[in-house]
Amino acid sequence: MFACLYTIYRGFFVNNLKRMSEHNIDNLRHSCAHLLAAAVLELYPQAKRTIGPPIEDGFYYDFDFLDEKISEEDLKKIEKKMQEILKSWKSFERHEISKEEALKMFENNEYKKELIEEFSGEGQMLTAYQSGDFTDLCRGGHCEEPHKQLQNFKLLKLAGAYWRGDEKNRMLTRIYGTCFETKDQLKEYLNMLEEAKKRDHRVLGKQLGLFTFSDLVGPGLPLWFPKGTIIRDQIDSFVWSLRKEKGYEKVTIPHITKKELYETSGHWDKYSADLFKVSAKEGEEDAEYALKPMNCPHHTQIFGGMIRSYRDMPQRFAETTMVYRAEQSGELSGLTRVLSITQDDAHVFCRESQLRQEIEAIWDIIDKFYGTFAFQLSVHLSFRDPKTPEKYLGDTNVWDRSEAVIEDIAKERGAKYELDLGEAAFYGPKLDFIARDSIGRKHQVATIQLDRNQPARFGLHCINEHGEEEQVVMIHAAIAGSLERFSAVLIEHLAGNFPLWLAPVQIEILPVSTEKHLEGAKKLADELSSHGLRVHVDQADETVGKKIRNSSKMKIPYVLVVGDKELSGNELTVRIRGQENQEDMSKDAFINRVLEEVKEKKA
Repeated sequence: MFACLYTIYRGFFVNNLKRMSEHNIDNLRHSCAHLLAAAVLELYPQAKRTIGPPIEDGFYYDFDFLDEKISEEDLKKIEKKMQEILKSWKSFERHEISKEEALKMFENNEYKKELIEEFSGEGQMLTAYQSGDFTDLCRGGHCEEPHKQLQNFKLLKLAGAYWRGDEKNRMLTRIYGTCFETKDQLKEYLNMLEEAKKRDHRVLGKQLGLFTFSDLVGPGLPLWFPKGTIIRDQIDSFVWSLRKEKGYEKVTIPHITKKELYETSGHWDKYSADLFKVSAKEGEEDAEYALKPMNCPHHTQIFGGMIRSYRDMPQRFAETTMVYRAEQSGELSGLTRVLSITQDDAHVFCRESQLRQEIEAIWDIIDKFYGTFAFQLSVHLSFRDPKTPEKYLGDTNVWDRSEAVIEDIAKERGAKYELDLGEAAFYGPKLDFIARDSIGRKHQVATIQLDRNQPARFGLHCINEHGEEEQVVMIHAAIAGSLERFSAVLIEHLAGNFPLWLAPVQIEILPVSTEKHLEGAKKLADELSSHGLRVHVDQADETVGKKIRNSSKMKIPYVLVVGDKELSGNELTVRIRGQENQEDMSKDAFINRVLEEVKEKKA
C-alpha cells in the first residue's frame, strides 16, 4: 500500500507538474487569484484587497474584511461567484497608468496606495490588468483565455496573515486556492490533500501517544511522551552512528550566552528581534544574555579554546541540543514550526585542503540517512543575491571562492541541482537538500553550509607546517535538522507506520485470556525484551478481537496472540502489520527475523 501510494502521487507530481510548468502554471494561478478578488469584492463590497501571488501549489489573496467575519463555510459561496464571473472573462487587458491615476483608482485602499508609492518611488512603470469589469494593480503574467483556462480551481482554506508579514501591521484574511489545467489534475491534487489530512502529524501524534502541547507551558513548546521520545532518540542515535563513522566527536555547550558572542559572530545584528533575551547581573553591572538560537558561535569557542596544530585538523564537533527562536505566534504549527528546536548540529573546522573531502563525507551521511526512509532528495545551491550585498558578511572574493567550491562538488557528484539566489546564510553559501515524501510534497531537510566569515571574525586558526597561523574554514552540517520538524515530516511520510527499528512498541503480545495466559505472555515478553526488543503486553480484560483492532490502530509492527497452543509449544502466531494473513513460526525463527530487520533498518 505504501509503495503504491508513493508511485501514484510521486508520478503525478513529477510528470504533471513538469508538464504544467511548460505551460506557465504560475500565470494560470495568478489569473485565478484575480478571479478570486473579483468575486470577493462583489460579495463583500467593503472588503479591501491587497496582494494575490501564485505559490507552489496554488495561489492566495489577502483581504481586509474590516468588521465583517468570514469562515471556511463561505468559500463555496465565493467559488460559485467566481464561476459566474468567469463567463465574461475573455482576456486580460494591460493598461499602463500613472501614479496619480493609480492612487485615484485605489483611493479608498491604503494597502494598494502603499504599494503604489513604493513601486513608483523605485521608478517602476505602473500597470493594471482588466478582465471583465475587474481591474487590479499588477505587474502581469496571466493566461490568454481565462473563460476557457480557469475552469479547474478550488478554494482550500482561510488563514490569518499580517500585512507584509509584519506583526505590527493589521491582521488580514488570507484565502488559499489552487488551479490546474485539467479536471484530472485537480482531482489528483485534491485526493492528495485528503491523503495528507489522514497523515497529519498532529492527529497521528495524538492517536499514537507521541507528543502533546500545554497551554501552561506555552504554544510552540512540545512535550514528548515516552513513545515519542523513543522515536526522537532512535533518529538521533542513527545520525550519531553515521557521524561517528566519519570521525566526529561529541561536545556540550550551555543554553545561554552573553550578547557579545553574537555581536562578534554577526548574529545579533541579523536576528536580534528573533531572540529570547535574558537580563542578568555581573557584579554591579547589568548584562544581557540570550537563549541560544544557534550553536555555531559556541562551537567556535570550543575550537578556539586551545592551540591547534595542523596535525589536529580537521576537528569535527557534533551535538544534539535545543535552540530557541521567538517565532510569531501566528506562524507556529504543530511540530513543523516551534519555539524550542532540537538540532542534530555539527561543525567541522578544517584546512582548505581538507574542505572538499569533509563536505563529501557529510553528503554521504545525508544520502545514507534519507535513503533509509525512502525519501527522494533534490539539491539546491543556496547562494547570495548579488543585487543585495548588504545582507551578507565578508568580502566578495571570499564568497566567489566558497560558491565555486560548493558548485564544483555538486557537479563532481553528478547531482542535478537548482540554483537559489538569495537563499544563502548571511555568512556563507549552502547546499540545501529537499526531500519529496510519499505523497509528493517537498520539505527542506538537511543542509551543508560553508563558512569562511565566522572563523575570520573569531580569529580561528591552526599552526601550519611552517609554524605560522593559518585561518581555518568552518562547515555547518545538520542531517535531520530539527528533530521536531523531521519527526512531523516522517510521521506523515510513513502515515505513522514506523519501521520496526524505529517503532516505539515493536511487538505487542495479546493474551487470549488475562486469567489463563497473562503470566505466560509476560514471560515471553521478558524473553523478547532480553534481546533488546521493545515489547508490550496488553493486559486489558477484553476480547482478542478488540485487542487486535487496538494494536492495528496503534500501528504495531508485530502482534503475537498467545493462548494455550502458543504457551504449550514453541510455535508463535504472528500478525504482521499490513499483511492480511497471520503466520505461524517458531520462537527462534521469529526472534532471528525481527533482530535482523532491526539491524538492517528495513523500511
